[in-house]
Amino acid sequence: MEDKNKNKKRTLKGVVVSDKMDKTRVVLVSRLIKHPKYKKYHKSSKKFKAHDESNQYHTGEKVFIEETRPMSKDKRWQIVAKQ
Repeated sequence: MEDKNKNKKRTLKGVVVSDKMDKTRVVLVSRLIKHPKYKKYHKSSKKFKAHDESNQYHTGEKVFIEETRPMSKDKRWQIVAKQ
């Protein structure tokens, strides 16, 4: 019996912060994290390098990124669509 979540890829929402590389964009993903003891929320951010085959996304655009096979040392995501 095949697991339903086995082929499901993670999708994240972020903002393109750099478009200087060819076919690669740096996407900043921000999240709200709840502190386990104090129950307060704080913002946490992480940058991901994402593949953009046609160089169509530029700095400041909100995009969706999806997990993919490793394309280089740091690149494991690809841009799917604009928000």
